Amino acid sequence: MSVKIAAVAKSLPENWRDTNDILPFLDTWLEGQESRFQRKVKKIFENAAVDRRYSVMSPAEVFSSTSFEDKNAIYSRECIKLGEDVLTKALAKVNWQTTDIDYLITVSCTGIMIPSLDAYLINSMQMKQDVVRLPVTEMGCVAGVSGIIYAKNFLKANPGKRAALLAVESPTATFQLNDFSMANIVSAAIFGDGAACVLLSSHEDDKGPEVVSEEMYHFYDATHMMGFNLTNSGLQMVLDKAVTDNIAEHFPAIIHPFLKKNGLVIEDISHLIFHPGGRKIVEVVQELFGKLGKNIDDTKEVLRLYGNMSSATVLYVLERFMDKPLNEGEYGLMLSFGPGFTAQRVLLQW
Repeated sequence: MSVKIAAVAKSLPENWRDTNDILPFLDTWLEGQESRFQRKVKKIFENAAVDRRYSVMSPAEVFSSTSFEDKNAIYSRECIKLGEDVLTKALAKVNWQTTDIDYLITVSCTGIMIPSLDAYLINSMQMKQDVVRLPVTEMGCVAGVSGIIYAKNFLKANPGKRAALLAVESPTATFQLNDFSMANIVSAAIFGDGAACVLLSSHEDDKGPEVVSEEMYHFYDATHMMGFNLTNSGLQMVLDKAVTDNIAEHFPAIIHPFLKKNGLVIEDISHLIFHPGGRKIVEVVQELFGKLGKNIDDTKEVLRLYGNMSSATVLYVLERFMDKPLNEGEYGLMLSFGPGFTAQRVLLQW
């Protein structure tokens, strides 16, 4: 019995701006700061390798003084809309009904909802009353891959079942108006909002690439490197400049032993489905994969078109591969990094 990925879909908020259109808002935000600092901030935005960002809020709302309560209310309202939309789109791709879903996983780290998103979807979309729920928070960017791992293990233990994984994120709701730290600035420059849904199945009649193997890798003494501080003004980004160096240092241990356990080497991998954390991380991984004769062009394109949407972003990359006519038997490697610090991998075979 195998677990397959049946479909992937995405959904984006209505608000969007190209990078050039955001620069005037930076002028207002940075008013009173040293001119040299203002130029530096603009350069960060211009060099982020992100052409466009989507948001649940207009730029005026993002760059306005609002409370944590106000922004979290927007996050909650818009996440429900995006969740309904992206689940509907995914189900339509394979002609499933909402009652076909036996296991519902929702992941998000950019706001707080109790009850969680899945509870609202069960009601609004009339899902089956015995559907198994798993809301996942506090995993950050890695949660898209984490959700696939959780779904695979459930489906492996329950043949003939189907699962839906939803990643719904609004990083713009975490922007801190009065924080001029590099972590907040870099976060604003690379992040955008979006949602993705992956449908998985252990039903013998369903088609799609098989989830062959999965594994997590945890860095020691690195809990300080990435995450959020919960402050009175909201979720404040924590982003250590040593992240890229740590990824580079651990890269061989992350990739090669995992492949070896599955009787493979990197040359056997045809498709790299990598989470675009930001330009610097992409450049580091591109260099490392490039030395191995591989590219991450789809990862770079997702970053350019949408920015980093936290847990949803790697699923946008996955959708690009799902939409391609790939050859039977080819392998794909999913890879994502997140708070902890952690790297998580999934091996796929078409």
